Parts: sequence; structure tokens; C-alpha cells
Amino acid sequence: MVGFHIENFGCRAARADGEAIGGALLAAGHHCVGQLPEAEVVVVNTCSVTAEADREARAFVRRAHRANPEAKIVVTGCYAQRAPAEIAMIDGVSAVIGNSHKALAHEIITDQILTNRFAPSRANNISPRPELVSVRALLEGSTPAGSVPVWADDRFAHSFLEATPLAPGAQTRPNLKIQEGCGNRCTFCVIPLTRGPSRSLPRATVLRQVENFVAAGGNELVLSGINLGRWGRDFASASGNPRTTLGLLVRAILDETRLPRLRLSSIEPMDWDTELIALMAEFGGRRLARHAHLPLQSGSDDVLRRMHRRYRPWHYAEKVNALLRAAGEDLTLGADVMAGFPGETDAEFEETLAFVRGLPFGYLHLFPFSPRPGTALHAAAPVDAVALQERMAELRALAWEKSRAHRARFLGRALDAITLHTSAGLAAPGRTSALTENFLPVEVDGLLPANRLVRVLISGFTQEGSLQGSLQGSFQGSFQGSFQGSFQGSPQGNLAAPIAS
Repeated sequence: MVGFHIENFGCRAARADGEAIGGALLAAGHHCVGQLPEAEVVVVNTCSVTAEADREARAFVRRAHRANPEAKIVVTGCYAQRAPAEIAMIDGVSAVIGNSHKALAHEIITDQILTNRFAPSRANNISPRPELVSVRALLEGSTPAGSVPVWADDRFAHSFLEATPLAPGAQTRPNLKIQEGCGNRCTFCVIPLTRGPSRSLPRATVLRQVENFVAAGGNELVLSGINLGRWGRDFASASGNPRTTLGLLVRAILDETRLPRLRLSSIEPMDWDTELIALMAEFGGRRLARHAHLPLQSGSDDVLRRMHRRYRPWHYAEKVNALLRAAGEDLTLGADVMAGFPGETDAEFEETLAFVRGLPFGYLHLFPFSPRPGTALHAAAPVDAVALQERMAELRALAWEKSRAHRARFLGRALDAITLHTSAGLAAPGRTSALTENFLPVEVDGLLPANRLVRVLISGFTQEGSLQGSLQGSFQGSFQGSFQGSFQGSPQGNLAAPIAS
């Protein structure tokens, strides 16, 4: 049995994949190590949504190889799916496993990579693609013994990772990925090529995972997906299957399990239907976190059309207003915003700025347009580099202003929160990292273990802009009835910057 290290890049759904691979390796008897020099296997779970994401993955692979030349470095994820031959050429890479075979990663690592026997698996009849096994040999003229095995194809037959039983551990608030792939064809996005079509985890499997998490002592679980709002649509299309939606699944989790708190990851604006919004009104602030992340990309109607996005600014504003009516004005709203989309004029960018100013965002994820191979805009002329830098700077300033204003609303308020794993640097002065029910990062006076449900009186800001406060009470304990005395009467609180622990 060996020690492994997993490095995750990208979105929550990608992190869920990494957690699932790690869980499967643990179940196989291997053990996780925190430091690269101690690992015999390093799994690099990549993102490829931008060129910068590709660069970061390559840099980490090289850094890992320098730190531990003897380790087997296995690269998986979206970059591994999009450009396996490119990754196989990086010095130190031992194998490449695309998203198409990610569900078999633990078996490939254990049975083939660690033994250097690249034979078909008895269980799944898998083996490296013959045309890619010798990619390094073909490109460098080396011997087959020096080639890098690659598992990747466009069928995505082994792509969905049904996570091992979830429990609060390295991640206090683990991600349960219930949906994979995307059928949208936004002109800038490579995800349909790297993840395949939309597929859903069966309802019974989801409920079983939630129950296992609760039984293991979990208090907050995050539902995630590549296109989360599309969960269940593939089931409904099958003959004889009843209609099923994400809203129905969320209600089943809240009605049929004893999960203290459920959080929803990013959901496209058009997928916030009346059913899902009604759940926010019914359970928001108690067992459903008042946190909504709606990807925006642009506030310009013309730019959204060129992106092939399936909503317009007025649609987006309608959904936000409906959520505010349901969850209250303390709802924390987050969005993705892109600058420099090909052809974006100064006037169109100003439309985006004005639109963002007009909505109560608590945080923004900002990124410049990045041409992706295989997309409609791969060869499109980019926006002038100087103009792009100026636009990103304006967006960052606006994002800071919106975030600060939103968090300031909670000064002097008591908010429900969950404690996280605290860094040594923060623990030294006697503070604990926590995340409020509405996704606001807060530093709490005193040292507390992770995964404890607490109530925090907000008193001010840290130098970094997070909230700080003191412990007002704790409602840690088992589920009793309708959480009597636990969530009843909790204030309408809200969101903060992304937290992973």
C-alpha cells in the first residue's frame, strides 16, 4: 500500500471528483499524505476552462516532479481529457487519465500504474488507447518502455464518479456531485468537450449518500454539478420515467433525511424555476443555505447573444428578484463575470458594469476571456490587451465594493455558522475559521474543532476583509424533531467569498 497526494484545480464539481478518487484509494488500503515529498503517487486533477488553468496545472506537475522525482504523477481532469498527448510530454508524468475514464482512476492506479503492467482490467476491460500509449515514443523517438500510457476517449463511458461514502474529514463541507457534463453550447466554453453530455446520479443514490453523511456526523453538504440545474432531465427523457427535477430532489433531501444544512452550488439563471425558488422561501436560513450563485458572464444583451447564453439581462434580474423575495434581502448572491469577450466594445462593457452595480452581489468570480481549442471562438481576435487589463481592474474594484457593502450589513448581527479546519497561522492567536449559513467567511474568537454548528456575533472586519466575531452559542448535536431551538429564530443572514474547507 502506498501514500498518495491529490491536488485539485477548478470548480467544486472537479474537487468532488478528486475527493471521490481519494476515497476510492483509501478504500483500497492506500493512505493520503499532505506533503509532496512523502507521496508515492501524486494525482493532479486538472481544469481547462482557461489557458491560465492549463498553465497552472503544467507548473504544478513540474514542481511536483522536482520535489519528488520518484513519485508516479498521474494527471486527470479536464485538461487531461482535452489534450492528453500534450500532458504526456511533460517531464515526470507517469500516466494520463481523461475524464472519460476518471471513475476507474483508482483501479488504474492500483492495478496498472503502480505495477507498470498496462494490461486490460478483468473488472472493466480497460486498457490504454493503443494510439496514445506510445505518444512520447512517437514524438521523441524513444523506446516504448519510455512511453506514457493514456486513458481517454470521447465516449465518456467511465466518467461519472459515484463518490465513496461521504464523511466530514479533510473537507468539513464535502461536495456531493450529482450531475456530470453539459449539453449547452456556449461559444466560449470547452466543458462539453471535456465532460461530455449531461448525466445525473440516481435519486436513490443521492439520498443514500446524504444519509451516510449524516450518520457519519456531517452537518453541511454541498450539492454540486457541472450544470447542476439540469439534474434529472436525462431521466425524464427515458420512456415511462416520471418527471423529475432538481427541486424535487432537494425537497426529498430535506423531507426524507436529517441533514442539518444543505447548500446548492452554481446553478444557471434559467434553471432557478418556481419550484426551486419556493424551497428557498420554505427552508432558507434554516436547513437550506441562503446562498445563490448564478453565472452571469455579461450584462450586455448583445454579448450574451454572441455567447449563445440562454437568458438576457432582464431574465437574470427577474430570477434575482424572485430569489430575494423568497429568501429575504440578506441573500448572498454570487456570479461569474467575463471581461474581454471577442468584439466586446467599451459601451458593452459599460452595460455590464451598470448591470452589476444595480444588483446586490455579495461576491464576483472574475476572469478574462480565454480562447479554448475546439470552441467556436478559438481563433477569434482578442480584445486589446491594455483594454482588457483596464476592464479587469474596474471589475475587481467593483467586486470589492459590492462584497464590502454586503458584509457590512451584518455588523452587530448574530449569524449561524459552521466551523472549518483552521490554519496554524490563524489558530496561533486563538481564532477559528468558520463559514456562516449564508456563506460569509468569519474568524471566531477561541479555538474550536471543525464541523461544529455555532452562532457568532459579528463585531468587525479582518484586515483581509473577512468578518470577525465572538461565539454566542452552539447548537451542535443530533437532529431532533424540527431542529427545535436550533435553527428557529435564526436571523436572515447571508453569503461571503468562496470557502472550500
